[in-house]
Amino acid sequence: MTARFRIAAAAALLCALAGCVEVVDADRARTCRSVIPALNLGQDELEILRTTALAPGDGVRIDYRVGPTGRPSRERFVECRFAGSASTSADRSALVGVTTEAGPLGEVRLRLLKRFWLEAEGVAADPEPVGGATRARALPLALAIGLQHLLLALPAMAIYGLLAAAYSLIYGLVGRINLAFGELAAVGGYAAFLGVLLAGGSGGGMGGSLLLALALALTAAVSYGIAAGRFVFQELAAQTGQRVLIGTLALAIVLQEFLRLAQGSKHQWVPPMLNTPHAVARAGGFVVTVTPMALGAALLSLLAAVGLLGLMQASRFGRSWRACADDPGAAALFGIDRTAVLLKTFALGSGLAGLAGYVVTIYYGTLGYAGGVVLGLKALLAAVAGGIGSVAGAFLGGLLLGCAEALWSAVLPIEYRDLGIFALLVLLLVARPYGLWGLADLQPRRP
Repeated sequence: MTARFRIAAAAALLCALAGCVEVVDADRARTCRSVIPALNLGQDELEILRTTALAPGDGVRIDYRVGPTGRPSRERFVECRFAGSASTSADRSALVGVTTEAGPLGEVRLRLLKRFWLEAEGVAADPEPVGGATRARALPLALAIGLQHLLLALPAMAIYGLLAAAYSLIYGLVGRINLAFGELAAVGGYAAFLGVLLAGGSGGGMGGSLLLALALALTAAVSYGIAAGRFVFQELAAQTGQRVLIGTLALAIVLQEFLRLAQGSKHQWVPPMLNTPHAVARAGGFVVTVTPMALGAALLSLLAAVGLLGLMQASRFGRSWRACADDPGAAALFGIDRTAVLLKTFALGSGLAGLAGYVVTIYYGTLGYAGGVVLGLKALLAAVAGGIGSVAGAFLGGLLLGCAEALWSAVLPIEYRDLGIFALLVLLLVARPYGLWGLADLQPRRP
C-alpha cells in the first residue's frame, strides 16, 4: 500500500466519521439547561456534567448533579426535544417535549413550563452559560483579556492567511497579481451555503453539512479558478503589469456581477453551527471563551498551510513551480510545461480562496457577492506585507493582519479600524517595500 493511498484512505475514514457525528446545537442546549432550575426548585447546588445530542438528531440530553448545600447530591438527567431539523428549521429551538428520570412531562406541565418559566426568565435561567467556567484556570485580568482577543482573531487570521497564500502563489510564479481571488472566495462561500442547504434538506447531520459544504466550496472555486487562469490570466501573463491588473480587475467585476445576478443581492445565511462557547480561562468574573468553530477554522488553516508548504518543498509540482519562477526558459529546456504549472498553480490558489470563503460562510454565516472586494484587498496587503512571492511569508502576513485587527479593536475605536490598518500597512511597505520576510534582490524572471 503506497503512502498516497494510505493518506487518501485515512482522509476518507475521517470524513465518514465526521459525517456520522451529531454535534450539540448551542441554542437547543441553552434552552434545555434553562429547564433544569424549574425542575429543581429549592435546590442550592447544581452542576452540569455532560451534554449530548439525542440519536434522532432532534434533541439534547443533559446529565447534571443537584442537591442542597452541605448534603450529598444526586445525579439526574433531562432530555429536551425540539421541532424541526437542527440545520434547516428556522424554529429549531421550539421546545416540544421534556423527559426526566421520572418520565415525560405532560402537555399541561410543558405549556406551563414554557409560558411561565422559559418566556419569563429567558437566558437568565441558564445555570451554566459557559461550560466549565468554574473549573477554568485563573489568570491575571490583563492576560485574560489579551487571550480572549487573540482567540477571537483566530478565524480572521485563518481567512487572511489562506487568501494571502493564494496571491503569493501566482505572483511568485509569474510576477503578476490576480485581483479576482476575493471573488473566488465569494464563489466558494455561495457553494458552501448550497452544501449546507442540500445536506439539511436530505436529513444529513451537522457533520455531513460541513463536509458537503467544504467539498462544494473547493470544487466551485477550483473550477472557476482554472477557467479564469486558462481564458484570462494565461492570455495576459506575457503582457505588461498594467494590462494584467486591468484584466484581472475586469474579471473580478464580471464575477461579482455574475454572482449578484445568479444568486441575488440578498445575503443567504447558514444556521449557526459549533458555536457553543467553552471556557478556557477566567479572571474573577471575566471568562475567556472559544467556540469549536473558531478552533476548527484555525486548525483548517494550519493544516492547509502545512500541506501547502510540504507540497511546495517535497513534491514534483513544487520543484517545477520553483524552476518556472526562477528561470522559465531554463525550465522549458528541461521539459517543464510552464502552462501546465500555471494552471495547476491557479487551481491550488483558487482552492485556498474557496477554503477561505468556506470559513467565512460557516463561521460568520454569510459572505455575499460583494464581500470579496474588501476581503481580497486586505489579504493582498497581508501578502505584500509578509513578502509577496513567499508562500510562508504570506501566511505570516495573514496572521499579522488578524492580530493587528484584534489589537486595534481592543484599544481603539472599531469604526476606524480598516482605515488605521490600511495606513499601518502603507507605512510598513514604505519602510520595507519587499515585506517583512521577502528578499529585496529576488524577483521572478520574465521569459
